[in-house]
Amino acid sequence: MTAESLIQLKHSLAQSYPDFEARATSAWNEVLQELNTVADTIAKSGPDYVPIIDYNDLANVTGDKLAQLKRRGTFIVRNVVPEIEATQWRTDLKDWIAANPDAEGTPADNPQYFQIFYTKPQVAARAHPNVLNVQKWCNNLYTHSDEAEPVDLDAPLTYVDRFRMRQPGFAWGAHPPHMDGGAIERWRDPTFRKAFESVFRGEWRSHDPYHLKGRIGGTTSTEGQPNQASIFRTFQGWLAVSETGPGEGTLKVFPDILLSTAYIMLRPFFSPTVDSSHPEALAAKNWRYGERPQFTGRDGSKLISDLTSPVFHGVATAESAGASGGVRPFEFSPDTHPHLRLEDTMISVPRVHPGDMVFWQADVVHAVEKEHHGSGDSSVMYIPAVPKCPQNDEYVAKQARAFVEGRPPPDFPQGRTELDYAMHATKDDIVSPLALKAMGLVV
Repeated sequence: MTAESLIQLKHSLAQSYPDFEARATSAWNEVLQELNTVADTIAKSGPDYVPIIDYNDLANVTGDKLAQLKRRGTFIVRNVVPEIEATQWRTDLKDWIAANPDAEGTPADNPQYFQIFYTKPQVAARAHPNVLNVQKWCNNLYTHSDEAEPVDLDAPLTYVDRFRMRQPGFAWGAHPPHMDGGAIERWRDPTFRKAFESVFRGEWRSHDPYHLKGRIGGTTSTEGQPNQASIFRTFQGWLAVSETGPGEGTLKVFPDILLSTAYIMLRPFFSPTVDSSHPEALAAKNWRYGERPQFTGRDGSKLISDLTSPVFHGVATAESAGASGGVRPFEFSPDTHPHLRLEDTMISVPRVHPGDMVFWQADVVHAVEKEHHGSGDSSVMYIPAVPKCPQNDEYVAKQARAFVEGRPPPDFPQGRTELDYAMHATKDDIVSPLALKAMGLVV
């Protein structure tokens, strides 16, 4: 999008909702006040703030526990797969790596994030009945709107992704705080924008991250932008095949999806009236709606965000992202989103064991720890929760053809065929009818 079109988008949004300035300003002030309190609690609690449930107790998660889980947007499900089975998958992945020393991955000279999709353990994990069942449970945390979206929450689909086997001492800076599943599209796309209408109306407390309105059929990716998923995921997720905990290269999250969403969606309309070095730089009284002076952030960037500026904070343009994909479409920092207090509130998820799964709702701000100070590899297979709906059916059909041909799935860079690798999986490795349906291999 051009600068002119981005400015026009801001004006269009402001004109689309009654009394937008007054309602947005009231909501902004309320969000900042509550953010300050919740941020203190998150920072003090650390990993304990992330809810944990056991696979065998999924049917019993109700009431306050369910409300807590949904508000925080991130949770661990223990014992999805028996530990002995998940540990064997880790051994099998190591055997696969040993048999394919030229496998594609990052960094190129010592791969630990593998651009690999169809090893036998990956295919087995996606087909496991417990994995499919917990995906179904995750999907059903969502509710339909009056528009009766064409989605079957009881029919999980498989989104093929990669695996990591991160070694101790390996520093990784490619995943700072970011959000997947749409960047500028959250404001620009008329369908996707419906998911956030309560925020734009100033009724941020009524925003429901698990309402399907705007989620089905919305455009969540922009042509030319890297690191995007073109499907609708109810949750992103991974399955642990090794033990890993805080400080060992694990996931970090901002665990309050209601506050972070309201703040992020309103942020482009507000600017500071004092410099970031001011002792009360974060106070609501020092932030204003509309056309205001611009100030310099700690990194030298300009923080102007009035209606004459094309800036949607954290959103990368196609030009800044570049062909290499070095910049994610939607990143967050203390300069772009200072009230999130990311240095304190991006907490690591608790320790997991082989067979545990971690899920985070698609709007959750998340990151990967830069350092791995543990003694063993931190290994996971990325397996999100995906429901059956038209856009996902279309993607899975293409993905199924790619699997049969050994090609990377459509959302990923196209490299060598995995048929060239030893020990690759085929359709014959999937025997469950439910798993075959989830993979789009049978109707």
